Amino acid sequence: MGGQLALGIGREIGQTDMRTTQDIRRYLRAEPFRPFRIHMASGRTFDIRHPEMVHMGKAGLVVFSLVADDPAVHGDWDTVSPLLIESISHLDAAASKT
Repeated sequence: MGGQLALGIGREIGQTDMRTTQDIRRYLRAEPFRPFRIHMASGRTFDIRHPEMVHMGKAGLVVFSLVADDPAVHGDWDTVSPLLIESISHLDAAASKT
């Protein structure tokens, strides 16, 4: 799929949740870090430009928006269920498609 990871197709609910969580961790821990986009089933997207923008919990993710270029300064936040994540793609892959 050219830099995009599709999730949830043909998997059981618990399996999708665990796989999505593992995928997010892999994207966050990549060295060097590459900014990525989380695509939700609703059509909403979250651009993750720094690994500090996502905090992972047992039941879901907390995605922070940045106020400035400093990843330590957070603005708003959203709680995201891994079950509702449709796909994940690197931002540079998404930009090259346009």
